[in-house]
Amino acid sequence: MSEKLKVPTMAEYMAEGKQPEILFWVGSAGSYDDRAKKISRAFVKVLHKANVDFAVLGTEESNTGDVAKRAGNEFLFQMQAMTNIEILNAYEIKRIVTACPHSYNTLKNEYPQLGGVYEVLHHTQFIEELMSSGRLKLKSDSTLNGKRITFHDPCYLGRANEVYEAPRNLLKSLGVDLVEMKRNRSTALCCGAGGAQMFKEPEKGDKDINVLRTEDALKTNPSIIATGCPYCNTMMTDGVKAKERESDIKVFDIVEIIANSEEL
Repeated sequence: MSEKLKVPTMAEYMAEGKQPEILFWVGSAGSYDDRAKKISRAFVKVLHKANVDFAVLGTEESNTGDVAKRAGNEFLFQMQAMTNIEILNAYEIKRIVTACPHSYNTLKNEYPQLGGVYEVLHHTQFIEELMSSGRLKLKSDSTLNGKRITFHDPCYLGRANEVYEAPRNLLKSLGVDLVEMKRNRSTALCCGAGGAQMFKEPEKGDKDINVLRTEDALKTNPSIIATGCPYCNTMMTDGVKAKERESDIKVFDIVEIIANSEEL
């Protein structure tokens, strides 16, 4: 990426005695995974376009502890969570937006009992809010007009937190032909990466979960499979490769689709 994106830290805001409108929680995938970094960058570009006052924790951000908790290490989860909560509370953070449903679910539902109470939004919810308040306007003559796109519901966004409409509303606003998989919303199938499965090989069986979910998507004959989660993005991309369809079907996060259509 040639141009430098301006991403201020909470420490910089604090030094100026200011508070940002939101804290962008980048998450481990969005910070370290090369593919997921593109999602983080796309979201930052959208935030800049809408003139949102935002900050990140930078090196002060640590893993939410989601993976440790799902893998059964409650002690490690609480250590990671308490470290983050101390920093978030010291900065008096009120509103957090993240592009990772795993971080979203953990911050929203599991931090409160440890003393971390915040308003937590998934990036698709926040972008929808920016659009409905008129702060973000998208081109109506999008290059995506009429493109067949199917949306894969991330488990921690959909079934765990019942956020089904925000991502779909954003896609519809781009004028795409949104085609639902047979298993969608509350009956959607996992991509295969949840519950810390992302970091291990699957047990022996007839078929990998991500390949099965990709088959669901391919039945809709899409040109793009849209996701709202870095883990799902990896799993669906691997599924598309397993089916040898990567030349004609792309996997993008919704915010990447928006950034691309706006040529950001």
